[in-house]
Amino acid sequence: MDRLLLEGMTFFGRHGVLPAERELGARFSVDVELQADLARAGQSDRLQDTVDYSKAYEVVREVVEGQPFQLLESVAERIAGRLLALDRVQRATVRVRKRPPLEGEFRAFAVEVSRAR
Repeated sequence: MDRLLLEGMTFFGRHGVLPAERELGARFSVDVELQADLARAGQSDRLQDTVDYSKAYEVVREVVEGQPFQLLESVAERIAGRLLALDRVQRATVRVRKRPPLEGEFRAFAVEVSRAR
């Protein structure tokens, strides 16, 4: 299975358990790996023979900027489910990162889910 990678997508969302997270919002970073058979596209050089990554990007943007969820797990699950609905996608791995308003030093908290058809 071939892989299509969308890395470092960043959007503003209002996901979180803490009231401040939902009121103020935060930046969420998302990485996606889509598995599909891309051999036909490699030979034909036609968009209709591959996964349109601009559609995948829009799916991620709509979920992150849309309905607030309490958990990163829910954000990642919704993204993965919607990506699996795209033509040719057989597996979607989604990593969602955020930096919650907590004391202490850390780069980010993240959740990664992998779902298949």
